[in-house]
Amino acid sequence: MGPGGAAVKPDFDKTPLVPAVVQEALTGEVRMLGYMDREAYEKTRETGELHLHSRSRNRLWRKGESSGHLHRVVGVSADCDGDALLVAVRPSGPTCHTGAPSCFFERLWGAAGAGTLLRLEATVASRKAERPEGSYTAGLFSAGTARIAQKVGEEAVETVVAALAQDGKALTAESADLLYHLMVLWADRGVALADVLAELDRRAGGSR
Repeated sequence: MGPGGAAVKPDFDKTPLVPAVVQEALTGEVRMLGYMDREAYEKTRETGELHLHSRSRNRLWRKGESSGHLHRVVGVSADCDGDALLVAVRPSGPTCHTGAPSCFFERLWGAAGAGTLLRLEATVASRKAERPEGSYTAGLFSAGTARIAQKVGEEAVETVVAALAQDGKALTAESADLLYHLMVLWADRGVALADVLAELDRRAGGSR
């Protein structure tokens, strides 16, 4: 309901194609920008899976119909004018056709913010998919799981050493190294940042 009590919903008669911002429900990460017409909106509501209107093919399409990475819809919100939608989803895999979790992984300007881990996850995913020559991350993927796991162990030890030495600067640096290598290991084994956050969220509801 809007502030005045009137229901807000997309007006497809006024705007046949409504922009739909697709957001990961747990992390808040913006995954993509798509468009919905009346058919896509109703199909999404009916099935609980994200459907969009393809402007290039001029037809309805289910997100992930080719890749298998379907997007389960948790909820849909409209902006105050009803001419844009925010679609909260739980994706079963990457959203971007490049293999990155989000289509928005090219930061053009501005300081890194709360989305730093999401951008790092996207970068790691692209290195895994593209394997550019000279990339340290790509080299880890080529070396295999055992080598990546070994690096995680080494970085964990170095983090502990820095903590015991009461060296805050070193602890920060080693923690960053550990987190980076963990994310490489997660990507190697098919675990997403959202999976880890979901587990933390589940535990937060317990007695810990």
